[in-house]
Amino acid sequence: MPNRITELFKISLPIVQAGMVWCSGWRLASAVSNAGGLGLIGAGSMHPPTLQEHLRKCKAATSSPFGVNVPLLYPEIDKLMEIIVAEEVKIVFTSAGNPATWTSYLKDRGITVVHVVSSVKFAKKSVLAGVDAVVAEGFEAGGHNGREETTTFCLIPMVRDAIDIPLIAAGGIGSGRTMLAAEVLGAEGFQIGTRFAASSESSAHEHFKKRITNSEEGETVLTLKQLTPVRLIKNQFYQKVLEAEQRCASKEELIQLLGKARSKKGIFEGDLEEGELEIGQVSAAIKEIKPASTIVAEMWKEYNDHKAELCRHDV
Repeated sequence: MPNRITELFKISLPIVQAGMVWCSGWRLASAVSNAGGLGLIGAGSMHPPTLQEHLRKCKAATSSPFGVNVPLLYPEIDKLMEIIVAEEVKIVFTSAGNPATWTSYLKDRGITVVHVVSSVKFAKKSVLAGVDAVVAEGFEAGGHNGREETTTFCLIPMVRDAIDIPLIAAGGIGSGRTMLAAEVLGAEGFQIGTRFAASSESSAHEHFKKRITNSEEGETVLTLKQLTPVRLIKNQFYQKVLEAEQRCASKEELIQLLGKARSKKGIFEGDLEEGELEIGQVSAAIKEIKPASTIVAEMWKEYNDHKAELCRHDV
């Protein structure tokens, strides 16, 4: 299905695998790219030498386009950007920061730039910064999220009305049906995180993947709004955060409670009680761990089947 997203990235399907910390290594990115979508390496959990290793392994594993997601608040971002340029990465998704900071630097070096936003305000700022496309992510999404708490189905049409550049929908999208619904609202591409976190190629711990497939509706919550809002699965760590927030703990106390490498503990090391289990609301609909290629094929078939069914009803 050629459209502005497939043409921009030179891919077959308008499906983007989100660059998730501790989940999105070279194996997942190359598998999604080989299946016709756009795989992203999640640089937010990687030291610069680790990113370089994943880039080189991804190049060896696929001849299809792939990219890197870079959180702009990353402490060693200068080094990451140097590696991205040196390794001739063609596509960069930026998030969690001001798009004006690095967009010109990347575009001047021939790199396609996409920025992730959670509001109309930041979508407009991204256009002014010169990005090639925007990912509009509703608060159903896992991981770090917008303070506005705007849902995907409210956000997408508002952003579509506000900007003219290509638009990718994210947050709560994990099936062909939700892709089709997002398209009706104005999206041209679909960024999918949680469904791929529970894939065979995801670098997340098996305990975390199984926790996703065992999750039920209402088990995720947006918390830590005093710091950076994050959606995660309720567990013992979350209960400690909740108790601290209920007694109006200071920002400094919350930072101390969060500590270091809390998401690594949960997602990568599989500590399901003391780790930060970042995942989206759509986790409740995921019941199996599958290869990424199967996930892409099933979503695309479902998308086309439902689109054809709607067309038949229109006749």
